[in-house]
Amino acid sequence: LLLFTSASPLMKMLVAFVFALAGNFLFMKILERIKFNDTIFIPLVGLMLGNIVSSIATFIAYKYDLIQNVSSWLQGDFSLVVKGRYELLYLSIPLVIIAYVYADKFTLAGMGESFSVNLGLKYKRVVNIGLIIVSLITSLVILTVGMLPFLGLIIPNIVSIYRGDHLKNSLPHTALLGAVFVLFCDILGRIIIFPYEISIGLMVGIIGSGIFLFMLLRRKAYA
Repeated sequence: LLLFTSASPLMKMLVAFVFALAGNFLFMKILERIKFNDTIFIPLVGLMLGNIVSSIATFIAYKYDLIQNVSSWLQGDFSLVVKGRYELLYLSIPLVIIAYVYADKFTLAGMGESFSVNLGLKYKRVVNIGLIIVSLITSLVILTVGMLPFLGLIIPNIVSIYRGDHLKNSLPHTALLGAVFVLFCDILGRIIIFPYEISIGLMVGIIGSGIFLFMLLRRKAYA
């Protein structure tokens, strides 16, 4: 949005994919350099890295007088899903299918490099495939809808509580629960101050942050 204001949606998607992939690789390098005894710190590091990138983007937006455009674009809003924009979401369908096919390998990779390599898994290749899929889907969703904070953080963790960590079993439930949660937040945002509407990004952020805090406190209580 900042560097390619007149570019086509497909070109913006490609640029967003490149930067998302670079950010994911940077995040993985940080995790390789810093070993955490508690896995709960991993998403927190991701949030901190995301805030740093967001601050840099905001600074650039101030410099080029685009802060209003960036703020409205980053705030998730279903009003952006209009003809000529939402068609890009269809590109995520084959990516989801590929992710489901690789679900068993992703599950093994999540158990650690040494464990998965001992089982004959090509760890680096599987991780890179996963990063590419995540980067592509993320760029598609953000360009079409905007940011939906905490959605990818709380929903998979809730599903893993009752479905376990096997991705092939949990992915359909994660998709369904995520859709229900987003629909609930969207309906709630439309009726709270009717006839006005609260953006879906704001509703997901408020409710999602509360759920995430509850999960942290609950985890600490049962530790």
